[in-house]
Amino acid sequence: MPLQQLSRVFLPAIEAELERTVDLADGPGMEEFHLMQAYHLGWRGEDSGPEASGKRIRPQLVLLATGASQAVGAGNESPLSDDWRKGLPAAAAIELIHNFSLIHDDIQDNSPLRRGRPTVWKKWGIPQAINAGDTMYALAFIALHRLEETCGPSIAMEAYQLLLQAILKLTQGQYLDISYEGRQDLTLDDYWPMVSGKTAALLAACTEMGALIGGASQPDRTAYRLFGFSLGLAFQAQDDLLGIWGDEALTGKSADSDLVEGKKSLPVLFALEQGGAFARRWRHGPLMAAEVPELARQLEAEGARAYTQEKANQLTGQALDALEQAHPGGEAGSALRELALLLLKRNA
Repeated sequence: MPLQQLSRVFLPAIEAELERTVDLADGPGMEEFHLMQAYHLGWRGEDSGPEASGKRIRPQLVLLATGASQAVGAGNESPLSDDWRKGLPAAAAIELIHNFSLIHDDIQDNSPLRRGRPTVWKKWGIPQAINAGDTMYALAFIALHRLEETCGPSIAMEAYQLLLQAILKLTQGQYLDISYEGRQDLTLDDYWPMVSGKTAALLAACTEMGALIGGASQPDRTAYRLFGFSLGLAFQAQDDLLGIWGDEALTGKSADSDLVEGKKSLPVLFALEQGGAFARRWRHGPLMAAEVPELARQLEAEGARAYTQEKANQLTGQALDALEQAHPGGEAGSALRELALLLLKRNA
């Protein structure tokens, strides 16, 4: 299992790079401010630890794409060289941007919990949580600057551009998501630009940035980008399915929350276009938790579950095809395939 083996190597290095960067925000009078960021990243406070930190999927994607690009032409069993460490500044930057977005999303969504713990805004208030998120944004580019040491100025500058473009798309996707909340005229065509920004853009940046650092050719870089982008879309479609029909014990998420919160998810938009019983109830007003089991059955009867699964399968195939076109090599290439399948075949 290359992924398990490489994760044991990557994760301590990712944490060390993150800590090194976040410590730059510490100093006299900044102790509590530093604590806010360390708390959100799962290092400090009550119930801290791996469960509070998350799985660090995005930085691992960066490092795996870096290693797989460096090993082009190598067999699947070819061991990983230490050159993957060149990608650590980019891996840390991507993870900090991801967490910047989570802190702000929690405020915008009025979410009191993140990974089972009170969110930063819930503990320290909205103004200071905004400051903490903005600091992570700044720290991401401080982290990325170290690419000049590991890869040289030209690669560092190109990585800046990739990350900035991803952040622009990320914030545009979040804008669309929020703007959709009060609209009743949305169609399936409105869904894809929103999730392309919110979910797929940052994953595409992970894989393309790793390929850039790993010295991939331009065609392979394009394939890596498409892999990450399709991976993000497939992941979101699968997440939308699990948000209604998932097993709470496996997903860690309430199966009624997406419907009760009125999320314009893929199965919901599909059913709204059908104009059946679900659409009529949806347009009548907010859904109650007691209605969710019956509405979930109605959605399934109207074909929403099958449609969503079909789209997830289609996008999964698109992602894996793009990965093959990128010619990933060595243990990192095998682990990249393994991680993609792990993300896309989560238990329902």
